[in-house]
Amino acid sequence: MSWQLRRATIKDLDAIMAIEASEFANDAWSSDMMRGELGDNHGYYLVATTLEEPGVVQAYAGLRAPYRSGQADIQTIAVAPDARRHGIGRALMHALMVEARDRGASELFLEVRDDNPSAQKLYDSLGFERIAVRPNYYQPDGVDAIVMQLTIPEPKLAPAVGQ
Repeated sequence: MSWQLRRATIKDLDAIMAIEASEFANDAWSSDMMRGELGDNHGYYLVATTLEEPGVVQAYAGLRAPYRSGQADIQTIAVAPDARRHGIGRALMHALMVEARDRGASELFLEVRDDNPSAQKLYDSLGFERIAVRPNYYQPDGVDAIVMQLTIPEPKLAPAVGQ
């Protein structure tokens, strides 16, 4: 499967909300909240589609990163069930990490549900460290949030080597 990432627009709201409602049934954002995020200058939201079906949103992710603030937050990430296990979550996270760095952030934070080991495994593999727990953060389920932090690595450039 070949993926393409692009900046989310208000035209993607319905598709994003369909995934949001299916993946976060008890604590989904409202359409108004998501609309506000998509239009906010401090936000950066991406959607993922396949090359074969560019009009069908399969995943999305969002970042809150005020320019030159030094810190950024992953707001949300969700992948439709039939699009999982194809690396799109990792690709979205990498793209958000690059954008956070471009906006001047050196630290990136997120919260993840304590009952979501798949997401935790992804974040661990990307270098995030567990720094705190927020008891009963996700409501109405009363599930704890694990707060994670990443010191965003500097881009590594290597000199071109020719013959």
